[in-house]
Amino acid sequence: MIVNDFSVAAANGSGWPSEGTNSTELSTDLSTAAGPAEAPTVLQVAVNAPLRRVFDYLPPADRQGRAIPPGTRVRVSLGARQVVGMVVAPASASAPTTPTLGAQRPAQLKTIQEVIDAQPLLTAQLLQLLQWVAAYYHHPLGEVIAAALPRGLREGAPAATPPRTLQRWRVTTEGTAAALEGVAARAPAQRTLLGLLAERPEGLSARELTQQQPGWQRAARLLERRGWVAMEQCLEGAPATETCGSSPALSASAPRLSGPQTDAVATIDAAAGTFSALVLRGATGSGKTEVYLQCAARVLARGQGVLLLVPEIALTPQLIERFRARLPGQLGVLHSALSDAERLDAWRAVRAGVARIVLGTRSAVFAPVPELGLIIVDEEHDSSYKQQESGCRYSARDVAVVRAQQAQVPIVLGSATPSLESLQNIASGRYQVLQLPRREDQAAAPLLRLVDLRAHAIHQGLSTPVLQAMRRHLTAGSQVLVFINRRGYAPTLLCTGCGWIAPCAHCDARLTVHRVSGELRCHHCGAVEALPARCTRCGHAVKPVGQGTERIEQTLQEMFPEHPLLRLDRDTAGRPAQLDQIVAQLRGGQARILVGTQMVTKGHHFPGMMLAVVLNADQGLFSSDFRAAERLAQTIVQVAGRAGRERAQGEVLIQTENPDHPLLLSLLQGGYESFAEEALAERRAARWPPFARLAMLRASATDPQAALEFLASARAAAPADAHVRLLGPVSPAMARRADRYYAQLLAESAERSALHRFLEAWLAPIESLARSARVRFALDVDPLEIG
Repeated sequence: MIVNDFSVAAANGSGWPSEGTNSTELSTDLSTAAGPAEAPTVLQVAVNAPLRRVFDYLPPADRQGRAIPPGTRVRVSLGARQVVGMVVAPASASAPTTPTLGAQRPAQLKTIQEVIDAQPLLTAQLLQLLQWVAAYYHHPLGEVIAAALPRGLREGAPAATPPRTLQRWRVTTEGTAAALEGVAARAPAQRTLLGLLAERPEGLSARELTQQQPGWQRAARLLERRGWVAMEQCLEGAPATETCGSSPALSASAPRLSGPQTDAVATIDAAAGTFSALVLRGATGSGKTEVYLQCAARVLARGQGVLLLVPEIALTPQLIERFRARLPGQLGVLHSALSDAERLDAWRAVRAGVARIVLGTRSAVFAPVPELGLIIVDEEHDSSYKQQESGCRYSARDVAVVRAQQAQVPIVLGSATPSLESLQNIASGRYQVLQLPRREDQAAAPLLRLVDLRAHAIHQGLSTPVLQAMRRHLTAGSQVLVFINRRGYAPTLLCTGCGWIAPCAHCDARLTVHRVSGELRCHHCGAVEALPARCTRCGHAVKPVGQGTERIEQTLQEMFPEHPLLRLDRDTAGRPAQLDQIVAQLRGGQARILVGTQMVTKGHHFPGMMLAVVLNADQGLFSSDFRAAERLAQTIVQVAGRAGRERAQGEVLIQTENPDHPLLLSLLQGGYESFAEEALAERRAARWPPFARLAMLRASATDPQAALEFLASARAAAPADAHVRLLGPVSPAMARRADRYYAQLLAESAERSALHRFLEAWLAPIESLARSARVRFALDVDPLEIG
């Protein structure tokens, strides 16, 4: 993952952390505190545009002599357009604010057309964080600010609306199980209502229910008596926020903490009011979520707010449900799957303090939590925290660390498999580790065994020892997990006559066979074609080659027809309600076999799961990406954590053609700790992160050579710096994606500050070259993938 040693004390003039500073201090170089006593005559405004600069504007005539604080939205003219911008600082009327402005006098400047906010939309602290992000990741400040706001606010919508409440009905955990089992089959009205609410776990308002099922009220009362639905008073217009009720007290149903849990809660609570980075490390089922809950309750009791980041909302239903049940009326949920209106309403509720616990994905790191008292990053090792596709390539986990420093609050980084960067920060004393060993009432750690595919017969990707173990566990009444991190039926469609392999017309990739839908799909650009019955080139028969979740599902259904089976991947659980139903069926015991991708490793608790099988472990053993081994080790440990959590010791079988590989042997003999120790030693010797600082310059063009030529010119224009080494340019493993050709150039340095000074000086010639070469480029600081 990305370097975490954010020593943000005396940040240098460009806004990134200096080396060797005290990590408990906070940079004030980018402070947006109140300006001079007299209102400035010129204001700096950041606009949502791909320009690494701010613009000077004069205050409107009716605000002359009256301050317009930083963090206030204004409407300004930019060329021929009117846009919404953000005041970020006062500017001197006698000197230009950026080198590109020239010697402008106030009379030459445009005037702000409208001041949108009566009070600043962003606090000084949050604006400071966004300025740090723009400086550290070398991205236009206006785009960073825009990405942190809902679309409505970017377009000038009011920051607040008068709060109104309404009744919202939602299904309980028991109700979801009842809906799946058809318990209310003889009561049609109850069955219909239960089904509606099961499809919408966030709940439905009385008005929405009336539209979908007139006369629903009697059925709701009967279901409420049975504990299958619940009614709450909620903030109107905020379906994504659990703003019902008012009590911040922890429910009396809270379980008794173990000794290590008690120590962890006490340590985190003792750090209140100061910055402290704490890595909560514990195996699956050791009680990390309970620590989160207990700490959140204490923060709420002090009148403060909690920010809880999760990798993906859809994959953490049990975590959300536990917070809803234990801290009712406090939870607000922010994530990218919300509609624009829902996200705006949720943002307003958070800013108003109605939702005091904010649970969200990557972008929620910028949520306007008032009186922030604690930040939690669950599964801190997860790659989903890194923005990789477009816009500012920030790491939400790393930004959260900086935000905790700014706010002087503790941050908890939870994981059973911490990133190597976090482990190195522990070793260097920057972070403190809180260990959660397996509970006394918990079974021993699962037993891991390798299955040598060279020595055993294989049927459709499943070895004989795996099939025997599955039959043994199923006969004993246990559940079985089969993990293969590949969607679809097969990764390749092959012609039996001429050897043709179905390619993507837009990428250097093969099309994946999806037999259920009768399609060939590209998992990189999204292209879809009909599944042909015969080769389009020679007319011979075609056959799928390799295994995906669909094919493994079909094979297991044929071999174990007496045992119900479910598949969990993006195709079967594209919507939260579908995921909830699959998880509920597994927890209720209606299904005995689960076939799944990476989705099965995140946040799910299956009490009856005793066997976990990893089918394609070799996939990450020989990758050109230096992080591939770390990701594979984390995946294996996370999959293993699904087996044997509450009863007897679980069993994990790992299929491989390389049973002597050092990574697999270190995992089996010493666990993740042993692997991490060896991997860090290798990283140190090879000068890879966390023992080096990286930045990747990526370029793309419609011409195959244009991107490479642009990067060659960019390398030639790079400032001389003995502390920075450039590698490339080269084409990545997949050079063509979605009809564009890609190339990349890597900058590496042993010193963070040296790398950032180099990047700041390099960007101006890069931008000039890009305009003339007609290529797109993106700078990725602390890249997650370099292959």
